[in-house]
Amino acid sequence: MKKLVLLFMLFLPWAAASAQFKHPGLDQSTADLAQMKSLVLSGTQPYRAAFDRMKESIDLDAEIKAFAHVLRGSYGRPNIGGGELSKGANTAYNAALVWYVTGDRQYADYAIRILNAWSATLWDFDYNDAKLLAAWTGHSLCNAAEILRYTKSGWKQQDMDQFRDMLMTVYYPLMRFYYPQANGNWDGAIIHSIIAMGIYLDDKKMFDNAVDHFLHGPVNGSIFKYIYPSGQCQETMRDQAHVQLGLGEFAGAAQIAFTQGTDLFSIANNRIGWGFEYTARFLLGDKPHSYGVISERAKELRDDYEYVYRHYQRAGIHFPHIQRAADSVRSKAGRSVLTSVRVAPKQPASLFTPVLATHIGIVGAQGEKDMTVAPENPIVVSPGESIQQALDKAAGGKRIVLVKAGIHTLDTTLRMPSGVRLIGEGLKTVLFLNPASGRDAIVNASDDMSDVVISNLVVEGSTKTDPGTDPNSNRSFRSNAGNRGGIIFRSQHAGQMKRIKFQNITVQNCTFNGLLVSGAEDVSIISCNFSENGGSVVPGPRLQHNVFVSHCKNVTVRDSRTVTSPFGSGIAVLHASNVIIEHNEVARNGFYGILVTESNQVRITDNLVEGNDRSGVMLEYLHRGSSGVTVNNNHIHYNSGFGLESYAATGLKENNNLFAGNGNHSSQQKISNEKYIVMD
Repeated sequence: MKKLVLLFMLFLPWAAASAQFKHPGLDQSTADLAQMKSLVLSGTQPYRAAFDRMKESIDLDAEIKAFAHVLRGSYGRPNIGGGELSKGANTAYNAALVWYVTGDRQYADYAIRILNAWSATLWDFDYNDAKLLAAWTGHSLCNAAEILRYTKSGWKQQDMDQFRDMLMTVYYPLMRFYYPQANGNWDGAIIHSIIAMGIYLDDKKMFDNAVDHFLHGPVNGSIFKYIYPSGQCQETMRDQAHVQLGLGEFAGAAQIAFTQGTDLFSIANNRIGWGFEYTARFLLGDKPHSYGVISERAKELRDDYEYVYRHYQRAGIHFPHIQRAADSVRSKAGRSVLTSVRVAPKQPASLFTPVLATHIGIVGAQGEKDMTVAPENPIVVSPGESIQQALDKAAGGKRIVLVKAGIHTLDTTLRMPSGVRLIGEGLKTVLFLNPASGRDAIVNASDDMSDVVISNLVVEGSTKTDPGTDPNSNRSFRSNAGNRGGIIFRSQHAGQMKRIKFQNITVQNCTFNGLLVSGAEDVSIISCNFSENGGSVVPGPRLQHNVFVSHCKNVTVRDSRTVTSPFGSGIAVLHASNVIIEHNEVARNGFYGILVTESNQVRITDNLVEGNDRSGVMLEYLHRGSSGVTVNNNHIHYNSGFGLESYAATGLKENNNLFAGNGNHSSQQKISNEKYIVMD
């Protein structure tokens, strides 16, 4: 049995757990700060100019006004004390840096007065953005405090104790449980601040907890939930200001961790870099592929690129669009240029060897027409016309029903007859079931349905076709979407339905299963995109999935994407045989990545399985267990459970898989002969 397993150093979760923290040790180490100071004082550009801009932004005569209760609502309405706290935190950090470089005590005094004023006054945060505001400001306050504490700044011990008390009684209780249900910039910021607090407070458990959430946080909470393998981000469809905010917070957390010898920049083939590269590419005028429409809102480049660019430059990794973005904002930047200084060339040893993600290309509904099937003598259906009438007309004749671009609102569930090819014109062909008209969008017209192709269209399972400016607000765990299924094909016994093919379809936002095929033979699922299917509706969470195949034979799922099921698995296989799951992206699902139960002769190969909230691949035992399962040549990393978990499977063959960062275990696999039934 040959396998590649990337283990953590000394079998401990993180590097920082094996040694004391270095101080100062947040955005920069002692050596980094000294190098930055030398560059500034020698007049080296761009550092001197950045320092001058930062220093000029500080008004030493400005009043420091602290609040006991900081109240910030959504988008800053209301905002009582939030602006003052944000400005104060940034000014304190800037002033501490000026003090460090120049030795001018009035800047140290001003930074100390800011920290003392807030730590003596602040009691709590409230309203919608309470956690977010704490997260935005916590890491800046800690950076300022770290510099003041470890230089001869004159900060008194009693005031340091008071600051510590504020962190532990106001900041940490508010942030410690994170908030992954919000857009991912929230948890990125919370992680950033908790990592900073953990180091400042010399609390390794706090630091480790934040790093674990960075890697394994649920919903929108981890780096893998926020940045997809292509570099597209969870908020790409929302607006580019929030995307850059989220990227900056995750990268800021990685910047601090890197100072302590924990390399979060390099994980998963430098995932942070790909997130910045994708976004910079779009903001600089290119049009990268996106699952969903990239938002054109708030396209101004933020000042978050310099330290990311410098980090990868030192590592010998070139991201051309990150460099262009950094070049374009550098003349206006201040602190970000200074904190990009690291003592080169030595880097801390990475605990996480870069993983080359499986590339499956662009999948799901595509362009204006499906080139895989020549539209000979089609029955054409335009929006407003009856698809069901066209299907009934085509039944049995192996004819094509061509559904034109547009939103096709279904008054009743479509019933798919045998011998029909239902083809759309790509992403613009949307089949949308009226929420008052039934549960499932498409079902089989007869138990013995056969010779069916569905290709190049979208099945929209939400209660509306417009996701709005914040797609996260429409996710099934946040909205009352009801019980809505996608394509549901069921027969009465195994193999009753035959020869069913799905190609280049997109099925999304169904609270029930996205695709359920039960009792069929010869099923092909090729180059499809199943996203956000499988919610917490009846009969309950973890029972419906993106793709669910049961009591089927000869099934292929290839070159597809099964992602972001809120409560289900990416692919679930039950009582099936001769199943091939090959070259798919199976990611960010709320249950297992791939779940195989009581099935035989299943081959799982060459898949990217990442960021799922349980194990990446699970071979479950219920009564007899599975047999003849092969798991090989997969990239299985950063799932919250094991990479591969198996109970009482016979004839399991596992080889040449690349495991990394799964759970917090020294072992990346749990392969047991025990007839153990999972009950939680």
